[in-house]
Amino acid sequence: MTDKIRWGIVSTGRIANQFAQDFDFMDNGELWAVSSRSQESADRFATQYKIPRAYSNYAEMLEDDTIDAVYIGTPHNHHFQNSADAIAAGKAVLCEKPLTINPQECLELTQIATDAGIYLMEGMWTYFLPAIRKARQWVKEGRIGHVLHVKADFGYPVPYNPQAREYNVENAGGSLLDMGIYPVALAWYFLQQDPESMHTVARMAPNGVDNDVVTLWNYPHSVATLASSFRVKLQNTAYIIGEEGYIAIPDFWRARECQLYELDTLVDQFNDERQSLGFNFEATAVGEDLVNGRLQSEIMPLSNSLRFQQHMARVQEGFGAAG
Repeated sequence: MTDKIRWGIVSTGRIANQFAQDFDFMDNGELWAVSSRSQESADRFATQYKIPRAYSNYAEMLEDDTIDAVYIGTPHNHHFQNSADAIAAGKAVLCEKPLTINPQECLELTQIATDAGIYLMEGMWTYFLPAIRKARQWVKEGRIGHVLHVKADFGYPVPYNPQAREYNVENAGGSLLDMGIYPVALAWYFLQQDPESMHTVARMAPNGVDNDVVTLWNYPHSVATLASSFRVKLQNTAYIIGEEGYIAIPDFWRARECQLYELDTLVDQFNDERQSLGFNFEATAVGEDLVNGRLQSEIMPLSNSLRFQQHMARVQEGFGAAG
């Protein structure tokens, strides 16, 4: 392995572009290759981000033995196979969330990586953002007391199109897997518990894909109110509410800041003042893991990914309340 981790990117879509942009803010990694379904698309992406090698198919890129790690930005339903193929080729894998589309796939993929002794991490980039980590530091310091409520939602209007990735049934479309995983992950990040019960209300698009989900989770001493939507722009703010105060995290999924309140009084605040989108934090962390010989992230272990899948599967069981 070179001084810098050499990354190959699978896909040239929106999220892959965002990931590539943030390499301007990384010291321990470099973009080395990209693969797309067409040579034209791969070449265009490679030119834009000054990537030395462009491939017209994923399999050919995996044969490049100079690549250390692969970032997978394909639609959800391809994550399992794309990750498994990269693991088989001996590449470390950072796969966009959700890592898989159900708990069974997650268990199987985790076992594949474990058996092969290859690094695998779900790209829950939110966990690596300084503002999110500052908020949890405040919680651990006891600055809001025991956490009693977690509130988080993530929604943007997405016009209905059954062929679009967001609504496509074959691509595992739906607001829960696409956007809802962020509130789900945030609840786990701050509560580290499985809910005792869930109550879910969902609305469905004409093709049966969920496009609006609200779910209430009950824990022994806390509750979480989570939502995702393709129908409306939600507030997209997270609130971590304790006995003695609360933390507000605007646009928590890409958080740049957080504020600490006691009743209505702002008593502390944090802003990371970054210039990047924020993907550099997770990519840098993966590079550090690889240099140190770790096979999983300590911040985002595979056990987290399984919890996300299990919790979302339970939410989906409540879709019978759709209207």
